[in-house]
Amino acid sequence: MSIVVLAAGLLTTVQDGGRCGHAAIGVGSAGAMDAVALRLANILADNVDNAAALEITLRGPRLRCDAACLIAITGAPLEAMCDGAALPLWRPVMVGEGAELSFGGMRRGARSYVAFTGGIQVPVLLGSRSTDVNAGIGLALAAGDVLPLARSPARVAPAKWALDPTPWFDADMTQPIRVVAGTHFCRLDAESQRAFYASTFRIGADSNRVGYRLEGPKLALQEPLELISCGVVPGTVQLPPGGAPIVLMAEAPTTGGYPRIAHVIAVDQPRLAQRRPGDTVRFTQVSPKIAHTAYLERERAIAALAQNIRERLHGND
Repeated sequence: MSIVVLAAGLLTTVQDGGRCGHAAIGVGSAGAMDAVALRLANILADNVDNAAALEITLRGPRLRCDAACLIAITGAPLEAMCDGAALPLWRPVMVGEGAELSFGGMRRGARSYVAFTGGIQVPVLLGSRSTDVNAGIGLALAAGDVLPLARSPARVAPAKWALDPTPWFDADMTQPIRVVAGTHFCRLDAESQRAFYASTFRIGADSNRVGYRLEGPKLALQEPLELISCGVVPGTVQLPPGGAPIVLMAEAPTTGGYPRIAHVIAVDQPRLAQRRPGDTVRFTQVSPKIAHTAYLERERAIAALAQNIRERLHGND
């Protein structure tokens, strides 16, 4: 079983749960920008939740399936067609042998995910099939690429239902992104501390999977800091000398030497990943305890949802 790429779209890559555990040798995690959307697409497609799937950015590809398979599309709402007929989103859908899938632009949000039953079986490198565009690990899709799929032995019941995306997709720019204060937030001058939480920033045009550069008020330190590079991860908010914060994203480097003024909480990283260049961002501070509680609540909700979906897929409802 395989998928043939007929047209690549703007930026379409293979992503899974990420390349974890290799920061010591300078290899970042990569993986899906909106990890929750990836997980839910996989669950709907009857996969383990970190299986390799397609991440579509802003405008999607055209694909051909050489065998019948179950697919699921989550994340940002986009135009999705199968042989000229509209494909439902957030729902398991069976597509036939030779079906041509086409994905257009996104009405809002920045990233959509397409999972195929069995998962995409590109080669594993350091424990992951994820593409790291900046590091040159894997490649963005190009016309003519062939993506092998694992044949799943499971048979699933036809789905007459869809998952409500409301709790899982949020591109509302009026809602702030929650952060915990970073190690060096207290080293900002008083006006910059106030401005970080009171101001609206705009995501710069040069933002990508490595980081979002924020345009807005310039932030400044009380006095220069002499720092050595130390570990950073997706969600870290750094402050370069020019005063424009950068939020590190899925392809974050493993170390950085700029002041770390904040960190986007895990639950809100997918929300930020659905903002596109030109969109606005505001921040609000929460405690580490609130951040941890929100994460645990989300994981419990996903676990319960996964159990319900798998029962429905296998005809136990």
